[in-house]
Amino acid sequence: MAKHYVLALLHKENDVFGISFPDYPGVISGGDTFDQAVNKGASALSFHLYGMAEDGDEISLPPPQEQAVRNATSEIDNGALPAFIEIEFPGKSVRINVSVEEGLLSQIDKAAARIGQSRSAFLADAARSRLRSAA
Repeated sequence: MAKHYVLALLHKENDVFGISFPDYPGVISGGDTFDQAVNKGASALSFHLYGMAEDGDEISLPPPQEQAVRNATSEIDNGALPAFIEIEFPGKSVRINVSVEEGLLSQIDKAAARIGQSRSAFLADAARSRLRSAA
């Protein structure tokens, strides 16, 4: 995993903040406060990037900060608040060999199927969750 700074644009409307990422169209979020919108936006972008990695899609890195701002000048001129958010980009998937008790494996497969994930995605999400709680 590598960390990169991604340009986020925040828009305030009716006391609510919306957030978007010009270099990752379609990834949007929002919040009642600036900080909440930034946090939710970072989570939405991370979720999107990890989903792309799980699907085997190519993930483009963000442009240098100066270029990102130049690319978004018109939106910034129209009132968008720029912010750079540090995001962990997923690395290349690596195949591993892991032994798991067959009953547990069956439970994992059923749980993954219920939420529309592959076994690998389910296990990776579980590991990320455990790592966050152990930090």
